Formats: sequence, C-alpha cells, structure tokens
Amino acid sequence: MSTSMPGTKEGLPGVAVAGGTALISGVSVFVNSYGVHAVKQPAVYTTAKNLVAVVILLTVVAIAGGLRRSGRWPLGERWTGAPPRSVGRSTGAWSPTRVAALSYVGVVGGGIAFILFFDGLARTTATPAAFLRDSLVIWVAVLAVPFLGERLHAWNIAAIALLLGGQVVLLGGVGHLVAGSGQALILVATLLWAVEVVIAKRLLVELSPATVSLVRMGVGAVVLVAYLAVRGLLGALTSFTPVQWQWVLLTGLLLAGYVGTWMTALARARAVDVTSVLVASTLVTTLLTGVTGPAPLTPDVLGLLLIAVGVATVAWSSRRPELA
Repeated sequence: MSTSMPGTKEGLPGVAVAGGTALISGVSVFVNSYGVHAVKQPAVYTTAKNLVAVVILLTVVAIAGGLRRSGRWPLGERWTGAPPRSVGRSTGAWSPTRVAALSYVGVVGGGIAFILFFDGLARTTATPAAFLRDSLVIWVAVLAVPFLGERLHAWNIAAIALLLGGQVVLLGGVGHLVAGSGQALILVATLLWAVEVVIAKRLLVELSPATVSLVRMGVGAVVLVAYLAVRGLLGALTSFTPVQWQWVLLTGLLLAGYVGTWMTALARARAVDVTSVLVASTLVTTLLTGVTGPAPLTPDVLGLLLIAVGVATVAWSSRRPELA
C-alpha cells in the first residue's frame, strides 16, 4: 500500500472502522429525516447539532486523556515500526502547511460545505441529494491517485461501479438528476468534502484522529454560528422546544460518533477504501426506512445487493496486502 503510514497503529483495521462509520451514518440519515422537520431552519438545525457534537467530542477526549494518564485506557494505541512521516515540508506544530490544512478541514469541511449541503437540500429532494453525496467515492478516487499516491486496481473500479450501480437502481434511474441550484450546491459541497478527505488523510499521518475531529467540528461550528449571525438567526439557537432539543441531542451524538470513527478509519486505511465502505450507509438507511415505512423493500433488493457486493469486495481485498 503506497500511502500507508510507515508506522502502523494497533487496533481495529481501518476498513472495519469505516463499517462502523457507515452504520452510524445510515442511522443518522434516517434520524435526520425526522429531525430536520422538527427544526424548520436547516442552518439552525445543523449548527445546533454540530455544537452538540463538539461538546461530546471534547468530553470523550477529556475522559480518554484521563484514563490514559492513569494507565486505565483499555484501547491504547502505540506506534510500531518507523515513526510517522511529516505532513508537507514543515514539521512544526504550527507550520504554515499544517495551519492551512487544518484551516481547510475546519472552515471548509466542517463549516462552508455543511452550509452549502443543507441549503441545497432545502431546494431539492432527498433522493438525488443522497446520490450526489455518495458520489464522494468517485471524487476521492480521482484525487487519491495523484495526491495520496493510492493505486486503483481493477477490483477498486469494479467495487465503485457496483456501488454506483446500486445507487442508480435505488434512485430509479438518473432521471431525478436534473440541473438545478439545489443539486448544484450539493455537488459543490461533495467536491469540497472530497478535497477535505485528501487533506485529512495527510494530516492524520502525524496528528491523532481526535485532534483532526475536534478541529473539523470546533472550527466548523464557529463558521456556522457566524453564518447564523450574519443571517440574523442566532437567536433561534436558544429558542428550541424540549422536543426539538431531543432531536438535536440525538443527531449531535450520532454526528460525533460519525466524525470520530471516520477520522480513525482514514488514519488506518486508504482513502478510496474507507470512502467506498461508507456507501454502505445507504443499506442501513434503506432498511430502516423499509422497516418503518409503508413501502415494501422488494423493489430495492437489486440495488441493495449491488451495494452489498461492492462493499464486500472492498472488505475482502483490504485483507489481502498484495491487492493494496
């Protein structure tokens, strides 16, 4: 694997962690489909749950730090092999390269892209929005080759084709993908997130997943709060009803779990692999919707099967070093 860190971390493999991320993401999409209706302004809802995620991540990091210092941390990691390589040319904690990279992850990945995505979601429907969001795997694959040195094998291309084919089947064809401002905003947000994946992957060579996660959500939350202030919506953050707070707290918890596991997966496996596995979130969301909704799952079986086979291909190949 050409982009593997010279030193590796002991613990659950990155593709397996990405499977957990996909599970959390699938549940989160399902829950958010209800929560977004409880808080009418998407920007206010997004900002609130992102702030909750920041608090949860800070709490987890603080508890983990205390357990590490006391020697009671059960999931300790240690570097084996050669020390990790530096990010860019400058190795200082506050080098211009690292500050610029962290700024992108926080300001763009954790802030601007969220604004664009949810503004776009308000102008279109969930079905094409989900397809465009899951096209992330294409853009990451395109960027990972020149900027991360990752290689695309025949099985990579086959897996991505299966994943996208399954999405098209679930979408009912590509007729829903029409030119419009909403879908354009979602596509731009997805492209910005693809760049973030590449940058975060480089940062994670030296920085911990917890650090990158906190920067992403913390700086992003500041950007979102500033956006609300400019639009005159800041007061809405303090006027939630108890029911609205329940949705915000639940989705914020899921978001914290998503970001934490996502960064951990990126730190341990190739970007194209973990992004491919993330498409499995569609399986979770579709199954939950089918179980709780009036529509049967029968028409979606082929699409779900294609996605499942695509994810299984990535999982199988990741366990064979000669294919990486």
